[in-house]
Amino acid sequence: MRTTIILLTILFSGSLRAQQALDTLYANEKKNVALFFPKPIRKGITGTSNFVFTYNREREQYFGLLQAQPGEESNLLVVTDDGSVYSYILKYAKTLPKLNYFITKTASIGKEMPIKVIPKPSQRTLDSVARRLEYFKRFGDYLIKSKLRRLKTKRKKGIKLQLQKMAYNGSETYLVMEISNTSGIDFEIDFLNVYRISGDKKRKASHQKLLVKPIYTHKMPTKVWDSQSFRFVYMLPKFVLGGKEKLQLELGELNGNRKICLKY
Repeated sequence: MRTTIILLTILFSGSLRAQQALDTLYANEKKNVALFFPKPIRKGITGTSNFVFTYNREREQYFGLLQAQPGEESNLLVVTDDGSVYSYILKYAKTLPKLNYFITKTASIGKEMPIKVIPKPSQRTLDSVARRLEYFKRFGDYLIKSKLRRLKTKRKKGIKLQLQKMAYNGSETYLVMEISNTSGIDFEIDFLNVYRISGDKKRKASHQKLLVKPIYTHKMPTKVWDSQSFRFVYMLPKFVLGGKEKLQLELGELNGNRKICLKY
């Protein structure tokens, strides 16, 4: 088996505890080893492919899950959203000494970059942001209550994703969507991504898939219980689809394998 060695270079502020022995974490393919950090995880990388560290890349969360296949030992590097860096040695073990690790801030080996003093925004800026958010909320409520055309619907395994309206206002594009669950099992949302697709997928040179990140989401649920529906609004930077462009919505389940892809 070819081993891939990943060289990681990180700038730390202050002195690092690099010469101290790193703690060792044990994992296998049968159980999840949970790592709980004091701040949400921004990035997690393992040195070899036989170790896998999964965490929510769409919405920052405090924990990640570690699994392993038999093979050589490796390392894990985790950076939290405050710039703290954590490093561990990884080893495969058939019998795991521990399944849950609650990591304290003192376990950090340093900072990704020097801490900068961020000036506080002025009251005028805060008032402007508050007014803009209030406008988004009111316009979101208006769209949800307005007449809807139901542009496209996709159903899979009892989960329905429906694009009900696409509107433009000012410098934003608004998507009104609805998720319904008749599967008999609650559906916890991991992500709902919006993409602009252009070109032919068979011709890779001309095919492009561009992620459009929302500016604001209105009444977006995190969980859809069985026999329930939720209507909500995505507010995105303004765009207009070209003649050969399509809109693609991808809905994924947290801690599950259900996924729906809707193209419009």
